[in-house]
Amino acid sequence: MSNVSDSPAATACDGTADRVRVLIVDDHEVQRVGMRQVLETTDDIVVVGEAADGNAAVALAAKIHPDIALVDIRLPDRSGIDVARELAVHDRSTRVLILSAYDDDGLVRGALEAGVSGYLLKTLPRRDLIGAIRAARQGETVLDPAVAERWEYVSRSPNVATSNVLTFRERQIVALVGEGLANKAIAAHLELSVRTVEGHMNHIFAKLRLEARTELVRFALTNDPSFSESEPHPRRS
Repeated sequence: MSNVSDSPAATACDGTADRVRVLIVDDHEVQRVGMRQVLETTDDIVVVGEAADGNAAVALAAKIHPDIALVDIRLPDRSGIDVARELAVHDRSTRVLILSAYDDDGLVRGALEAGVSGYLLKTLPRRDLIGAIRAARQGETVLDPAVAERWEYVSRSPNVATSNVLTFRERQIVALVGEGLANKAIAAHLELSVRTVEGHMNHIFAKLRLEARTELVRFALTNDPSFSESEPHPRRS
């Protein structure tokens, strides 16, 4: 595979379909090389691309659709959390693991609310990093042991995205879906076009990492959309 320095921001290589395909995103070449060497000691993980900044990572992920994006939380053009949020909307097939040097509750919360599959510290032993990638590929949420105790509730859920990730309009739509309304009826209730509702629905499915409308109905029935008293409730007939 070509070194990331051979192009302005990113490189890609072919992987093997039956292995976990990983994209490494870090602006420090030493970090990228080190992670690639660790991962390439395994038989079931292959590094299919590298990126040195967030914009390059998003563009490359759209081309190669990795299973896992291993993303540094501090990038030169944007945060790893922003990258995770964008990938959640545009490429649901890619799960994001944040790598950070910071054991900071605010950063952990922001990452989890963005829909990441894990938050890991750069001090994590190499075998644990490999284990985290394998677990995330299976749909688990993985946390570094140094932060897991404070966020134990997350490790019990395969889907860390909650209504906190959604915009107010998206929460309105989720509430109406939970009432059994179809998109056309939701559009009428909220005085929106059906196409606009469909666009919001696509974002909702991406953020919550759901595949079917029945899953969204279940989510709506088991999660409080968390409308504040200052926000208008959805109009109902």
